[in-house]
Amino acid sequence: MDTSELLIAMRRNVEQVAAFNELAKALTSTLDLKEVLDLLMQKVAELLKPAHWSLVLFDEASGELYFERVVGEAASKLEHQRFAPGEGIAGVAFTTGQTQVVNDVSAEPRFSPRFDRVTEFRTRSVLAVPLKVRGKPVGVLELVGTAGAPPFSAEDQQAAGAIADFAAIAIDNAHNFRRVQELTLTDEHTGLFNARHLRALLDHEVLRANRFNHPLSLVFIDLDNFKRINDGFGHLAGSALLKEVGEVLKSGIRQVDAAFRYGGDEFVLLLVETPAAGAKIVAERLRDAFRGRKFLKGQSQPVTMTASFGVASYPKDAEDGTALIKAADRAMYQVKASGRNDVAYAS
Repeated sequence: MDTSELLIAMRRNVEQVAAFNELAKALTSTLDLKEVLDLLMQKVAELLKPAHWSLVLFDEASGELYFERVVGEAASKLEHQRFAPGEGIAGVAFTTGQTQVVNDVSAEPRFSPRFDRVTEFRTRSVLAVPLKVRGKPVGVLELVGTAGAPPFSAEDQQAAGAIADFAAIAIDNAHNFRRVQELTLTDEHTGLFNARHLRALLDHEVLRANRFNHPLSLVFIDLDNFKRINDGFGHLAGSALLKEVGEVLKSGIRQVDAAFRYGGDEFVLLLVETPAAGAKIVAERLRDAFRGRKFLKGQSQPVTMTASFGVASYPKDAEDGTALIKAADRAMYQVKASGRNDVAYAS
C-alpha cells in the first residue's frame, strides 16, 4: 500500500470512528423506541449507503420475524410482512446468530426461491447481521447492494456489525423503559390502565373538553356478586375472570377511548368527545355483552357475570374530573339499589 492509499484508508477510519461516536450519542439520547429505530435507519444510510435496507425484529408472542423498518425500492412489498425464523437470509442470520454474507443470491439455492419475497433482488449481494442482547438474537439488520455493484466488503461487514451492536443495546433499553412505563400505568391482572393513570388522563381530557367545547363522558362499572367467584372457585379464578372482563371492556370501546381498573371489581371507561346519550349506548352494549357471555370456560363449569353501569358526562353532570367520577359512581349505585345488571344516568 503506497502513501496515498494509506492516507485514504486512515481518513476513512477516522471518519468511521467519528460516525460511530455520533451514532452512539444519537441512540443513547432517547428511550423512545420509534425515535431509536428512525435514528438507526438514518445512520445506516449515512454510513453504509446500501440500495435497500431493513430492520427485522422478533415477535416473542407469535414466534415470528417481521419487517419493522424498510427503506428502499421494496419498502411497500416488505413492510410489516412476517416470516418464520430460519426462512431467507435474515431468518438464517437470526437462528444461527451469525452474520450472513451472500454475494449473489441467485447462486444460493437455499435463499433464491424466497429471498424476502422480492424477485428483482435475487442477483444482488446481501448482508444480514443479527442484533444480539446478552448473546440472544432479537432481530436482524439486513442490507441489499445495488444491482451490478461489488459485493459487501470486509469493512462493510465490520461497520454493519458495529451498527448492529449499538442498535441492539438501544432497542433493548427502549423496550425496558417501555415495560417500566407500562408497569406504572397498567393493572397487572387485566392489562387495563390503572386508577393513577385515570386521574392524570381525566384531568387532561377535562382541560381539552373545555378548550374545544366537546362533551366528555365517564362510565363507572361494578361487577355484580363478584365475591361468589372468589369464594366458590378461588382467587386464581377470580383473577382470570377479571382479565376476561378487561378484554370485554377493551373490545367494546373505540381506540381513542380508554378503559381502567379502578380497584377490586370496579372499572371505569373514559369516552372522549362523547355526550351522555352516546355513553349510555356504549354502556348498554357492554351490559348486553356481559349478559350473553360465559366466563371461565376453562373451568369445569363456566359462569355468568353481570355488571352495574353508571354514566355521567362533563360538563352536564360535574364541574371537574373528580366530581365526574363521583357522579358516575352514584349512578352505578342507583343500579345496585334497584336490582343490579343495568345502566343509569347520573342525572
